[in-house]
Amino acid sequence: MGGRPSAMEGAPTLTRSSLREQVRELLLEGLLSGRWQPGERIVERRVAAELMVSQAPVREALRELETLRLIETVPGKGARVRNFTPEDLAETFPVRAGLERVAAELGADRLAEDPKQLEEHVEAMRHSVSIGDTDAEQREVLAFHRAIVEASGNRVLVYSWESLGIEVWSALSLRWFRPHTHDNAAEHQPLIDAFRRRDPDVADQVYQHVLNCSPAVPGTSPAED
Repeated sequence: MGGRPSAMEGAPTLTRSSLREQVRELLLEGLLSGRWQPGERIVERRVAAELMVSQAPVREALRELETLRLIETVPGKGARVRNFTPEDLAETFPVRAGLERVAAELGADRLAEDPKQLEEHVEAMRHSVSIGDTDAEQREVLAFHRAIVEASGNRVLVYSWESLGIEVWSALSLRWFRPHTHDNAAEHQPLIDAFRRRDPDVADQVYQHVLNCSPAVPGTSPAED
């Protein structure tokens, strides 16, 4: 998340990859930053003019976001941000938890030998809290979990995690449905300790940790430790 272009401001130069991919990233950044709220239209022509590109890559990027269920197309009205509910976001967490449990199983030895990257993300969470930068803290939370997924060394697993838009859905959940303050560094440190100790149930700990982050859905009980 932290590597995305931060701007729909000004006119960024789109040269490093295909226009479609960069437009998609910029649209995602707009969703995550709150530029577009649930139910709000995203005007294809306006976005194209702002980025100084044709409407074709914008249209293609919107279609990709529609496959992630982030955008919906309304006949006669164009694209708009979906009106998300806690149920929408909660549905992603068992899938995410399952993928990350497998990642933790596959990457356990690697992370036991070298948990430095995880430790750096936790330290960055603490620093973000100390300067009052909640958005940066959330980015570090997601980067921590991406590091576990990448430690699996399994390209199919990484692709599956990315193609489901896990980072985006999780970020939206944190922004909209987890409003209370959480000590994220304290919540993630036990996972590092478990990897370092080579706990045999570390994958289950990761699984339960992810489920505990799921937004509360009315009429259901919160996940238990």
